[in-house]
Amino acid sequence: MNELLVDAAWLEGHRDEVVIADVRWAPTLGTQEAERLFAAGHIPGAVFFDVDRDLAGTAFTGGPGRHPLPTPEGFAQTLARAGIGDDDTVVAYDLVGGSYAARLWWMLDATGRRCALLDGGLGAWPGPLETGTAQPRPATEVAARPWSPELVADADEVREALVAGATVLDARAGDRYRGETEPFDPVAGHIPGARSAPWTENLAGGGFLRPAGELRERFETLGVHDGSAAIAYCGSGVTAAHDVLAMRIAGLGTARLYEGSWSDWVHDPARAVATGEEP
Repeated sequence: MNELLVDAAWLEGHRDEVVIADVRWAPTLGTQEAERLFAAGHIPGAVFFDVDRDLAGTAFTGGPGRHPLPTPEGFAQTLARAGIGDDDTVVAYDLVGGSYAARLWWMLDATGRRCALLDGGLGAWPGPLETGTAQPRPATEVAARPWSPELVADADEVREALVAGATVLDARAGDRYRGETEPFDPVAGHIPGARSAPWTENLAGGGFLRPAGELRERFETLGVHDGSAAIAYCGSGVTAAHDVLAMRIAGLGTARLYEGSWSDWVHDPARAVATGEEP
């Protein structure tokens, strides 16, 4: 298998060797509805992850933004409930080009665990679907591993990176970047100096990622080069993981994730906001 991306044919032949994770989520869906859709049809053997419940903390964690990272202990407990041990390999998928499954990939990768995305997501699965609730393997003891400060950035570090000339990428849709619309946060626009890099442009169509060479060309055009210290953000730190993954696939190293992203940036009215096209 590719350490970052697998196709449906590979997964069909290796289901017993990995844990399959269905990250079926949308900002307006709600956990109960997502679970209902999962029960109506998923890849056989898959376990279910909800972004709000399983892949984000709460205000009590002290984290920034609408989807702060859970505590290391909380994430370890979530993995244990899903039957995922420290030595397991996970293949994650969703219904929208990997934009939410990439959040689980990032969290596992950031804590030294193995995870790949299913290219094309659920739509690429050639076999019959399984119905009913998830039946995870018996829970295993999972170590609580801290989030590496080398992989996570906060607002001050984003500001310092921009002053130093680093590339900061905004993974949201272009109209949100330009400040023409903002469906979730109280202020529209983007971080001054950030470049627009919608995660959707990592896709070739049908939920499949573009070839590595095309991804490399895309991000080099945006100012990301070998050894450069890029930072990616989105609305709340979820879909920005798709840009981080795409840069890795492109061979451009590991970008940092601005954990709180735009929802954190605008929390402080003293932080500058830009609108319009590229700087």
